[in-house]
Amino acid sequence: MSTSEKLNTVRFDVLAGGWSDYEKPTGQDLAVFEEAIHGLIGVRYEPQLVSRQVVAGMNYRFRCIATPSTREPIQYKAIVQIYAPLEGKPFVTHISPVL
Repeated sequence: MSTSEKLNTVRFDVLAGGWSDYEKPTGQDLAVFEEAIHGLIGVRYEPQLVSRQVVAGMNYRFRCIATPSTREPIQYKAIVQIYAPLEGKPFVTHISPVL
């Protein structure tokens, strides 16, 4: 199933333009996450929760545990923001640590 087909099956309890509450990611959310972060190096991100925003496509905010690829990694929490357009592949728009 393509990203655009997946977006056509979006839940309708998410208000257009508003962010949903954070919740456990679905298999569909995780597929978008994996497609968007494919090829990122240096830090491994493990999604724990997701919030969604319906736009011309879908914005995602994944709350993740981040583990750097260092000799003695120190894990931290981070938000990985992803945009999934109606056509084309999803991509990371922003990554920020949770302070």
